[in-house]
Amino acid sequence: MDKMLGVCGLVCSECPAFLATKNNDQNEKIRVAQMWSKEFGGDVKPEDINCDGCVSQSGRVYNHCLVCEIRKCGQDKHLQNCAYCGDYACQRLSDFIAHVPSAKALLDSIRNGVEPKW
Repeated sequence: MDKMLGVCGLVCSECPAFLATKNNDQNEKIRVAQMWSKEFGGDVKPEDINCDGCVSQSGRVYNHCLVCEIRKCGQDKHLQNCAYCGDYACQRLSDFIAHVPSAKALLDSIRNGVEPKW
């Protein structure tokens, strides 16, 4: 499977929601829903775990993707990901990637014209 990078630099194709959806694995959707409910202090249901990746055109994305300001910005600017943005790295992205160094490394690689090290 090809790697799919989200607008923010997260690797969608490694996300448990993406993988559970791709594999149509109901038990994994239940596990992910329970894990994320505990981790993020919400009430995630197995039916919420349906995602083809935040850059997909299917319209089937995880609930957070629907409200993600980074994703929305990338879509509004018609960007594949933030590495291609003239405002890289804006404050919103900087705040996010400060907590996800792997996303920053991938975006920096792309920005510098270097093949990312997945």
